[in-house]
Amino acid sequence: MDPWRYSTEGISIALRVTPRGGRDDIDGIETLANGRSVVKVRVRAIAEGGEANRAVTELLAKVLGVPKARVKVLSGTTSRLKQVAVGGDPKILGETLRKATVAKAE
Repeated sequence: MDPWRYSTEGISIALRVTPRGGRDDIDGIETLANGRSVVKVRVRAIAEGGEANRAVTELLAKVLGVPKARVKVLSGTTSRLKQVAVGGDPKILGETLRKATVAKAE
């Protein structure tokens, strides 16, 4: 099952973020112990003062080709597990995200 859900406004993505990960990148999809799927994301920024959240929103905006203003952290601002909303055409966003995660899994 995909770690993102479609809505009329865009998509909502479940993430597991690794701050200070050495680079800003998407590492594919991971299944957590509870069976939930998440997109693994790593960022160079530290998890302080919202730095990592800002880096995550910038990375997703770049990968998905949307303005940064369209990417919002819905929940988990202080957690490694986050729910992020991305505004735009849900079909295009889903396809782009699938390509970005599959490319890393191979």
